[in-house]
Amino acid sequence: MALLRGKESYLLLVTTLMLSVIGIIFVYSAGTYWSAVHYSGKMPFYMKQSLYFGVGIVVFLITIRLEILKEQSFWKMAYLFSLVLLVLVLIPGIGLERNGSQSWIGVGPLTIQPAELTKITVLVYMSHILAQHKTGTPVVNWRHAVIVIIPVALIMLQPDFGSVFILVVSVFLLLFVAGYPLKLYAMIMVAGVAGLVGLIATAPYRLKRIEAFLDPWADPLVSGFQAVQSLMAIGPAGIFGHGFGQSRQKFLYLPEPQNDFIYAIILEEIGLVGGLVILALFVLTIYAGYKFAVQAKSRTSYYAIIGLVTMLTVQAFLNIAVVIGLVPVTGVTLPFISYGGTSLVTMWLIIGIIYQLAK
Repeated sequence: MALLRGKESYLLLVTTLMLSVIGIIFVYSAGTYWSAVHYSGKMPFYMKQSLYFGVGIVVFLITIRLEILKEQSFWKMAYLFSLVLLVLVLIPGIGLERNGSQSWIGVGPLTIQPAELTKITVLVYMSHILAQHKTGTPVVNWRHAVIVIIPVALIMLQPDFGSVFILVVSVFLLLFVAGYPLKLYAMIMVAGVAGLVGLIATAPYRLKRIEAFLDPWADPLVSGFQAVQSLMAIGPAGIFGHGFGQSRQKFLYLPEPQNDFIYAIILEEIGLVGGLVILALFVLTIYAGYKFAVQAKSRTSYYAIIGLVTMLTVQAFLNIAVVIGLVPVTGVTLPFISYGGTSLVTMWLIIGIIYQLAK
């Protein structure tokens, strides 16, 4: 591929390919029994994940050739389109509800999660806006806030707190890199804390999650169930785990183990050593991504790649933090590894955009 430049270019591609293949392997291990019990007669999860992987690679190969991805007009339209999807997902009969959140749109046999696309469009469109200031220091105005607040409000109506957290933190760090005045960060943090308190007050189940995080054993069969089962998978596994395919918690103890808690199954089966290998692959992916940003030829591309890599970083480590009990449970997939077409294809779309913007 002529577009590859330097060791970092190969490193980013190799690590993301490895993570995706590892994902298929552990979706097979973690989800086969769950699939047989709950979806008898349907295509197993690992076969679907393999198909999604193929689609993701095709999306990547197409994306790296789309020069239009450098145009602000394209990202403005993409941002507006993502807002339309966020509205559609809230309409009964169009939006699909799963696990208490109406976050998906059904398209025939397929489902898409508009919030995943929205995170990309917000970050790249915001990067174009920030790069317009020739002095290098962005002028604080209401436009920046509106670009973020509208999609955040729509995503919270689903509700999907995990996606909102990832998006807000990624934008926050993007604004910092862009040179936003430091005195505003205290105000933003105060507003963020106030908003978090408001979200907890309007949805008592979030308070239950915080209580379960502080003491999951107080209610191990309801609010603390996932956290307890995850820790029971990790704790006895030791350094090398029980062996591939030998997980115990995947047998209907840990709910949908192929999804958000797949890292718990990985730790259970291949232990601390295997978990550290996964972490190392993510660290190398992030390193290579930020190297792309440093080598970008324009400030817009620099900001956009920083934003996208930061988003991937926040999502990966938020998922891992949930699994090992460092933060309250929230529905966030592990990039490239967790089962799900929207998640995997979106990750490869992000990698394609990074390659295209870095050219």
